[in-house]
Amino acid sequence: MSLSLPTIWQIVVIMSEICLAGAALGSAYVFIAAVAVLRFRRGGDGEPAPMTPEPVSILKPLHGPEPGLLRRLAANCEQDYAAPVQLVCGVQDGKDPAVSTVGVLAKRTEAVDLVIDARRRGTNPKISNLANMLPRARHDVLLISDSDVEVGPDYLRNITAELAKPDVGAVSCLYYGVPASRLWGRLSALGINSHFLPNVVLALSLGMAEPCFGTTIALRRGLLQRIGGFEAFGNVLADDYAVGQAVRSAGYRIGIPSFALGHSCFDRSLRTLMAHDLRVARTIKTIDPIGYLGLIITHPFALALLGVMAGLGDTLAMAAIALTSRLLLCYCIERRFELPRQDYWLVPVRDLLSFTAYVRGLFGSAVNWRGAIFRVSRQGNFVPAAAQPEQVVST
Repeated sequence: MSLSLPTIWQIVVIMSEICLAGAALGSAYVFIAAVAVLRFRRGGDGEPAPMTPEPVSILKPLHGPEPGLLRRLAANCEQDYAAPVQLVCGVQDGKDPAVSTVGVLAKRTEAVDLVIDARRRGTNPKISNLANMLPRARHDVLLISDSDVEVGPDYLRNITAELAKPDVGAVSCLYYGVPASRLWGRLSALGINSHFLPNVVLALSLGMAEPCFGTTIALRRGLLQRIGGFEAFGNVLADDYAVGQAVRSAGYRIGIPSFALGHSCFDRSLRTLMAHDLRVARTIKTIDPIGYLGLIITHPFALALLGVMAGLGDTLAMAAIALTSRLLLCYCIERRFELPRQDYWLVPVRDLLSFTAYVRGLFGSAVNWRGAIFRVSRQGNFVPAAAQPEQVVST
C-alpha cells in the first residue's frame, strides 16, 4: 500500500527539521572548535629544553614526480641542528622520476642515501618502501616523514626535544594545507585547514585523541623493533595511526608539539581531489566507525541546505550562521598557525565537497593509493582489488 501525499510531506518536514537541528548543533561545534584553536597549546611551546642533540636518520618514502620535491628534500638537510643528519630516500622502481631529483640533491650533500628496492613487505606500498630503507639508516633516532611535508630550519631541534621527554615514545605533528596547484590545490588545502586541522585540535584539547600522522613520526629504533618493526604494519591502510596505537600500547605517549607543518596539496582536478577525500574519509571510518558517524555535525552548512527540502522559513538564516562559523574558524586557524589568508570565497564549495566525501565514505570500501585500487577490510587492512563495483579515480 503506497503512502499518501500528506504522510510523505510529513516525513520531508521531519527530515528537514532534523537537518536544521543538526546544523544548529554543528554551528555550535564549529564555534567551539574556533575557540579551542586560539587557545591550543601543547608541549614544545617556547624554547626547547636543553639537551644534547642526537644523530637522526630521516626516512623519506618517495613515489613519482611532485612539484617542489627537491626544495622540500633539501630543507631536511639544511637544519639548524648540531648533530649529524642522514636523509634516506626510497623508491621501489629505478625508473621512478623521484630518483633524478634525489640525484640532484646528492650532488650537493653527502648526507643523502637512495634505496631502490622493489621487495614487497605487505600490501601497503609505503610500509614496504620504509622496511626496505631501514637497513640503510645509520642512527638510532628515526624520523619518518612524507614527501609532501614542508619543514623549517628548527624542525629537527624541536622534534628531538619533544622525543627526549622520558614518557614520550614517539613524536608526531599537526599539519596545515599548502596549495601546490591552482583551484583544486587550494580547495584541498582549505579542506585540511577548515575541517581536518580544527577537528584534531579540538579532540586534543578535550583529551579525546593522541594522534599520529605521516607528516612526522619520530621514534627510536629500539622501540620500532619492540612494536614489530615496519613489517607489523605492512597490510594496514592507516599505518600512521597503527604505529601510534602500538607505541601507546607499549606504555608511552605520543608527543604533539604546538606548531604545525605544511602539507603540499597537488590536486589538479576535481576527480583527483574527490578521490583523495574519499580515501581519507574511509580511512577515518576504518579507524573509528562510530566516531565517523558523529562527524556529521561537523558539516552544518550542508545540513542547513538540506533543510530546504521542506522550505522551512529559517533555513537560509541557519545556513548563514553555519557559513559564518566556518569563516570564523578559518580566521582563527590563520591567526593561531600564522597562515596566509584563506580563499574565503571557496569555503561554501569546500564545505559541500567535504560533505559529499563524508556521505560517500559511509558506503563502500574501495580506495585509491597512487593509482592502485584496494579494498579496505573491516580490520583496516589493504586487500588488492582487480575490480570494484564503483569507479575510483586515480590520484
